[in-house]
Amino acid sequence: MSDPAFFGNLAMFVLATFLGVELIGRVPPTLHTPLMSAANAVCGIVVIGAIIVAGGGNDWIARILGFAATALAMVNVVGGYAVTGRMLGMFRKDEKKKE
Repeated sequence: MSDPAFFGNLAMFVLATFLGVELIGRVPPTLHTPLMSAANAVCGIVVIGAIIVAGGGNDWIARILGFAATALAMVNVVGGYAVTGRMLGMFRKDEKKKE
């Protein structure tokens, strides 16, 4: 546990968490849904990285964390696309109103 790389990675994780919370907290509601649908591409990259970690020849804790990261990232991707689909559906013209 006295590995300097561990503490550097832990510090990076904590700083990224605080930065993410601040950035998301300052996004106005009108931009939240388009921003979330753009972030799905980034989350797709996270899914690929998590699959690599989960399937690698690492120890059991890395495999468990990789599987959990894969599952959570996939929930985020599917939910983001569902919200984007609903949002785009609000802008479609209704064919029944023309008749």
